[in-house]
Amino acid sequence: MLLRTCVAVLTALLLAALNTPGMALTAQEKMTTCKFGADSQKLTGAKRKNFIVKCMADEAAPAKPPKPQ
Repeated sequence: MLLRTCVAVLTALLLAALNTPGMALTAQEKMTTCKFGADSQKLTGAKRKNFIVKCMADEAAPAKPPKPQ
């Protein structure tokens, strides 16, 4: 019984790890997602291209420092 429980837990963990968005996306799906992000921000020209390149490379945009009050 303990063996079955361990196998079930390990299987669930493996499936959860494989189901993360970063691993599940193909290049085409990722491009579609990146283009959707660029469209939602109404980016055009060089800004759009840079956004898509960074999105495809999984680069996180640097956080802007908070404005002093």
